[in-house]
This record gives sequence, structure tokens and C-alpha cells, in this order.
Amino acid sequence: MERIIGTYTGAEGGALVLVFGAVHGNEPAGVLALQEIFSMLEREPVVNPEFEFRGRMVGVVGNLQAYSTHKRFLDRDLNRLWTPINLSRIQQAYPDSLQNEDKELAELLDLIHEEIRTCRPEALVLLDLHTTSADGGIFCIPSDDRASLRLAKELHAPVILGMLDGLEGTLLHFAAGNHFEIGGFPKYSIGAAFESGQHNDPLSVSRSIAAIVNCLRAAGCIRPEDVDSRHESILRTFSDPLPKVTRLRHVHHIRPGDNFDMRPGYVNFQPIQKGEHLANDVGGPVLAPEDGLILMPLYQPQGSDGFFVVTEI
Repeated sequence: MERIIGTYTGAEGGALVLVFGAVHGNEPAGVLALQEIFSMLEREPVVNPEFEFRGRMVGVVGNLQAYSTHKRFLDRDLNRLWTPINLSRIQQAYPDSLQNEDKELAELLDLIHEEIRTCRPEALVLLDLHTTSADGGIFCIPSDDRASLRLAKELHAPVILGMLDGLEGTLLHFAAGNHFEIGGFPKYSIGAAFESGQHNDPLSVSRSIAAIVNCLRAAGCIRPEDVDSRHESILRTFSDPLPKVTRLRHVHHIRPGDNFDMRPGYVNFQPIQKGEHLANDVGGPVLAPEDGLILMPLYQPQGSDGFFVVTEI
């Protein structure tokens, strides 16, 4: 499979929208959604003669090697490597000395920079599509700037604030740091991660499609009346009962050798109480540190975070 799933360029300039699927290789919904989106964009001028696209959209497979093997990652989590130290190390190293995810990151950097050099956009909009190992709610994670918060709101899913404080080295961290500027372009960059549901739920693909369409509208690439998506009703129906905005309160990080084992049955946004027995590891029972809502309980072999606790605001 090629890294670039597809591209679509309008006759007029505008934002450069980079949409990533499978930054974690065991999360196929984003890739499948992008394939469908490019088919929709190709059909749109036929059914809608008034259709105009501004700017450029590029769909990208994040971790190509892991995606081909259906694994979250091969050596290290690609979505934890986007730190200044790692980026400097990778850019200065000999290619043959790099591990698998280092090579993936290097290729992604080259792709992003080449798109900016060619497109010279006023704005860069980055959408990172994910799914979770647990069932339950969908949600959106913005960086903390106002423009990214506005983008997250337009995706029509619950917004999680403060999530970047509990993680390190995500693609979203890198976008928030404005590391993409080349020759004065783009003038600004914004980003959000969108979690569309459980890994293998077919509706996760539909919700990802709706999120991409909403992102293109928010970026000014398409008008609100263009690319009418039946998937939007699926997204809204699923998100309406969920809390609109929550804030991160706690992350349970997993250390090597912990043998973390989440107790069965937990789903995203399920209420939990302080002291509740959530999981087990080598130290014994893992208890909830406070009342709240559980997010992303880990039900897969690979992963460095056992669960998150958020509170509604």
C-alpha cells in the first residue's frame, strides 16, 4: 500500500489539510474513511455542478509497516515519538541505523515539508484519526490554542481538554509547536485528534468520514451545503448523549514489566468511583484514584497507558 491514500486540490488557494489514518497500525477505520472520502470528492462535481474546492487535502497512512501487519507498532509507538529530542536524533542519524518507527517518522516529516513547499498554504490543518480498543463513546482531542478548539467543536463530538498534558510526543504535540513552518508558510497551524469508536466497529468508519467532511468545512475547503454526508447523522446520534466537554484528571501510565490487565467490561465515558478496582498489575489491584469518567481502558496487548480519567465541565 502507498503512504499517500489520495490527494484533492482545488482551483483556488486555501488551507492545506493533512488527514492521517493508522498512526497506530491496528486502527484501520481512518484509512478506510479516507479512501471513501476521495471517492466522494471525485463524484461531487458530477452531482453538484456548483461544487468548488479551495486549498488542498492529502490523506496519509501514518505507520505503513505496522498497518500492513495489523499491529499498533513494531518497535515503538509512533504517536509518542514526536518530541524535539527524537526529531533531532532521527534527522541526524544514518537511515540504516533507524528503527522501524523512526523511519516512518522520517518519511512523514519529508512528506509534510514537501507538501508545504509545494502548496505554500496560509494555514495547515492537521486531523489525526484514531479508534480505541474499548467500546463506547467517541471524542475529539484538540491542542490548547483557540483555533484548534474551534476546529474540535466543528467535528461534532465530545471535546477532551488537557489531554496533551497527560501524553508526550504525539503528532498533535508537534502540530501545536508550529514546527511545520517553511519559508514563512504556513502562517499558522491547527490540529485535532478524532477518536471514532472501537477498532473494528464498522460505524467507526462512518463517524471518521463525517469528521473529515466537518474538518474540510471548518477549514474553508468546502461550503456547508457541499458533500452532503449521510454519515453525519450517525455521528450526531452517537455523540448526543455523551458529555460535551471534559477535562483530563489522571493517566495511568504502564511501565515495562507491569503486566497490566484491565478488568473486563469498561467502556468509554463509563462513570467510576474513587477506590474502584479497575485493573491488576504486578503490584496488585489498580484502583481508581478519584471519581470521574473512564476513557480508553486498554484492551489490547500493546500500549503505554492503561486508562484515563476525565471529569465533565
